[in-house]
Amino acid sequence: MKNFKKLLKFMEGYKLIYFLGMLSILISQLFTTITPLVLQTTIDNIIGDKPIESSFVENTIAYLGGKDYLRNNLWIIGIIIISIAMFRGLFLLLRSTMASKTAESTAKRMRDNLYDHIQRLPYEYHVKAETGDLIQRCTSDVDTIRRFLAIQLVEVSGSLFMLGFILTIIFRINIKMALISILVLPFTFLFAFIFFSRVKKSFEASDEAEAKMTTTLQENLTGIRVVKAFARQKYEVEKFDEKNKDYQNLTYKLLKELATYWGISDFFSLGQVGLVVIFGGILTYRGELSLGSYVAFISYINMLVWPVRQLGRMLTDMGKAFVSLERIDEILKEPIEILFENNEKPEIKGNIEFNNVSFQYEKNKPVLNNISFKVKAGETLALIGPTGSGKSSLVHLLARLYEYNEGSIKIDGIELNTIDKGWIRKNVGLVLQEPFLYAKTIRENIKLANPSLKDEKVVNAAKVASIHEDIKSFEKGYDTFVGERGVSLSGGQKQRMSIARTIINDCPIVIFDDSLSAVDTETDISIRKALNKRRNKATTIIISHRISTVSEADQILVIDKGKIVQRGSHHDLIKEEGLYKRVYNIQSSLDDELIS
Repeated sequence: MKNFKKLLKFMEGYKLIYFLGMLSILISQLFTTITPLVLQTTIDNIIGDKPIESSFVENTIAYLGGKDYLRNNLWIIGIIIISIAMFRGLFLLLRSTMASKTAESTAKRMRDNLYDHIQRLPYEYHVKAETGDLIQRCTSDVDTIRRFLAIQLVEVSGSLFMLGFILTIIFRINIKMALISILVLPFTFLFAFIFFSRVKKSFEASDEAEAKMTTTLQENLTGIRVVKAFARQKYEVEKFDEKNKDYQNLTYKLLKELATYWGISDFFSLGQVGLVVIFGGILTYRGELSLGSYVAFISYINMLVWPVRQLGRMLTDMGKAFVSLERIDEILKEPIEILFENNEKPEIKGNIEFNNVSFQYEKNKPVLNNISFKVKAGETLALIGPTGSGKSSLVHLLARLYEYNEGSIKIDGIELNTIDKGWIRKNVGLVLQEPFLYAKTIRENIKLANPSLKDEKVVNAAKVASIHEDIKSFEKGYDTFVGERGVSLSGGQKQRMSIARTIINDCPIVIFDDSLSAVDTETDISIRKALNKRRNKATTIIISHRISTVSEADQILVIDKGKIVQRGSHHDLIKEEGLYKRVYNIQSSLDDELIS
């Protein structure tokens, strides 16, 4: 019941349409079951001389002209049967239309809700989540539910209705023959239910193998340039072939199991039909069953065995749909990140103060330990240190991508966690290590956060990021389409584009998280000169491994193993023994070797 309640929430606004669709299938099944009764009445009461027991049937025959008239004009019976078939077809059309409309609308709502919810999940969730799994839940799982609503649920209700209606009719016609007609059906249904309950693991294994194969394909297409660069085509083909073979083997195993089921169930079903034909013939010969009733039983048994044969499969598919619904619900249950919490939205000037800040992703595994420093508005702070020392974690705290565990972070004297996350992120521009560009034009990528910005600001931001001249060299300039993930640009160009995209917003705090690493030294100098001209406009934090990049900063923090081990200006730090001086000496000697 819980799963149905979850499903009904997504069907909000379409419940009535779906109910009418289910009603339509019931009416169409009713018309289906009427046809054998018409044949029985025609054979026994119109062509034959068996007395009519139903007053309704007798009145209907009288209304149509009487037995003699109908016996001489059997085409009228043909018209009635054709009309019944037409009405059945009409209600089947209504069923398909209404069920499909509800299913497609529900699937769309699910996808919209999932996409919206995933966008609102915190950064921490996305770091841990597997992209392939999220994609499958938003596509394959939603499609499983869509098919269940469009086809399987209405078919189950229709089959159950037909089963009950036909059983009522055949027991009223002849109890002995009715018992013979249902002799094998319980075994058929039980076999179907047990089989599909057990084969469910094979269905899931096949689905998971398909997901792994799809993930392999996605990774290959995304990283095709790396594959080409390292001539890894053969390895990638072999890897895909392995996943494809696993999928093939598991699917073939599933198909063999299904073939076994359909073969055995066909034996049961045809055996049941055979019993009706044989025993019905014997009873008709003895005069215990009329010819019309015999024809009706043969028609009804064909209507009975195939729905019963399918019920096990339908119920198993219902189980798969509910598993998919639970997988979707797992995502929707994840707490979203509230960007605007109705906290403070102060004017951000750029004064930053860390006081004994500690942070850990996992318990007892500190990433930052008692970090304290101050930066005045308009100053430049540089962070340098070994990989994994906690530099990126520090700036992620400042943008409230993570929440600090201990200590205090203040912006202009206001505690950071009392300021709305959305407001902070509007005022803290973060240029990440790995630039990501959308499959849009250069102009659209730079104006991403604010599409209403004037082109003049786009050009100015591009100049600061030293990408303007490159853009001018393109045939379509700022209207150049950069392709998926900016595939048509070099690594340095993508990095500079992401810098332009950030600084165009005139944020009072700008963070460069090792984002100058992909540009050459000359371009690095050019960007830093342009940033120096904006020195008083924004507080700038630069993370880098290059001494030349951080040397002009007002304050440099050397971080190692989550602690500040050195601090000061470039001139101060190269005079004292420590990590900074060692890095400086190594890089200076390398530069001298390259020059010589």
